[in-house]
Amino acid sequence: MKKLVNIILAGAVAVLIFPVSSCTKKIDEAFANPNALTVQPIEAILPGVEAGMATFFSANGTGYGVQNDLQFIGRFVQYWATNTTGSQYDQMGDNFINKSDNLGSIWAMMYYGMGQNVASIIKWGSEQNKWDFVGVAQAIRAWGFLTTTDIHDDIILKEAFRPDLLVFKYDPQSDVYAEVLSLCDQALANFNKATAPSTGFAQADFYMNGGDLNKWRKFCYAVKAMVFNRYTNKTALYSADSVVKYCDLAQQTNADNTTLRWSNAGSTGTYSYWSPFRGNVGTLRQTKFIADLMQGVNTQFPTGEIDPRAYYIIRENTNGTFKGTRPNKGTDGLVAADQPAGFWGQAFGTTSAPSSDASCRYLFRNAPIFPFITASEMAFVKAEALYRKGDKAGARAAYLKGIQLNFEQLRSDYETNVPVANKITDSRRDSYLANPIVVPAAANLTLSHIMMQKYIAMYGWGGVETWVDIRRFHYTDLDPATGQQVYREFAPPTGIDLYPNNFGKWIYRHRPRYNSEYLYNIDELNRVGAFAPDYITKECWFSKP
Repeated sequence: MKKLVNIILAGAVAVLIFPVSSCTKKIDEAFANPNALTVQPIEAILPGVEAGMATFFSANGTGYGVQNDLQFIGRFVQYWATNTTGSQYDQMGDNFINKSDNLGSIWAMMYYGMGQNVASIIKWGSEQNKWDFVGVAQAIRAWGFLTTTDIHDDIILKEAFRPDLLVFKYDPQSDVYAEVLSLCDQALANFNKATAPSTGFAQADFYMNGGDLNKWRKFCYAVKAMVFNRYTNKTALYSADSVVKYCDLAQQTNADNTTLRWSNAGSTGTYSYWSPFRGNVGTLRQTKFIADLMQGVNTQFPTGEIDPRAYYIIRENTNGTFKGTRPNKGTDGLVAADQPAGFWGQAFGTTSAPSSDASCRYLFRNAPIFPFITASEMAFVKAEALYRKGDKAGARAAYLKGIQLNFEQLRSDYETNVPVANKITDSRRDSYLANPIVVPAAANLTLSHIMMQKYIAMYGWGGVETWVDIRRFHYTDLDPATGQQVYREFAPPTGIDLYPNNFGKWIYRHRPRYNSEYLYNIDELNRVGAFAPDYITKECWFSKP
């Protein structure tokens, strides 16, 4: 982890000792030590930390956060692919040869964007008895560690944020998950100490939870549920009851969702990284996998009808149907009228951004609501746990709730620019949910039902969680109830469509960030084997038995 180092040149100093202490005080006030840490208003620090969870923007670094890395993770889980061939990321490759920071934005978010900013909020907030600020900072740090280890496996934990170190040791993922749980408990304890809101807390938290500590409590419980759900391949550690317990304490309605909003104020940092204003996702096009799911032709949900949510989350072509491309396939043989539009509504072959977001939908507008954790997600996590526990009736109820909440969320937050004729109505929603292909009787519910509806509900924004899920099932694991893939028809790239340095294997992790670790932390990279061309194909701890 790279740090900024202040080099202090020390010279001989003549020291005069005055008997009058007031003189010393005046000198100290007039000539403050420029190297001393100055206490800054934590009310001014928190908004930037929260914004940096999506995309950090500063003079010393920009683009750090989940949105930048999701451009690439979204290709591994086939949310989208590039509209041309030859992308190493479509091929499940990485940035090793190119020596770029692609796939390192979450690492930079955690250690730079949050880093000492979060540490300062915790330290100064504790000194000032501002326990709501302290709890939120700890909750965000817990989420940051979870997100970072989920994609990197071994990361810096015990030595993180130590200003006396220039190089740092990595710690195993099991230790990181334990720390995430501990941080959540510390945050919850501090929320309980915050008997009255601190001055400025609601304003500082305005664009996320609006100063609502109950929502932050639910955020912590959701993070704990996610950690316990990571253990599904660990027989000795997995507890369905623990997952269910924390899901029940987490978000229950869409009013509880943890989301981020942009101010849309005019400067670059006030717009989403995926907005046409920022112009970063012009090459991305939906995949065949999601298009077939929404078109009702995937064998898991072969309804033969368009999912009412399709017009909200993906794009129709000029034929009015939903088609998609496969990784590294470009147009994939689709005639022009069948080629999907871009997420800004532009033609398949057009990568430039429109001058406004008048044709943009969902997460791809200038200032959309961007989710981090939703009630729908928690319902599906609970459904999986109950299913594994053998409570199929309970699993079905949670599964149905997850779909219902997703419909409700889309209607509430993402109807902008959806054609009037294609908006979700009660009757369309109810007809979809009444179809036994979608919502079967409890006895017929499978893991595939749960995981693939969760995939749809988290499409776009939930790529880290989706990638965790798909890796828990090793991309192509079979559902014991059906003998078919859990993710029906999900086809990871193979042959010439798979990155050569992977040696025939699929990606399981990101490397540590290039411009800190590969320049400064060489010994530790050698210890964990991160110079191997196929390091990214090593399974993470959570996906192993």
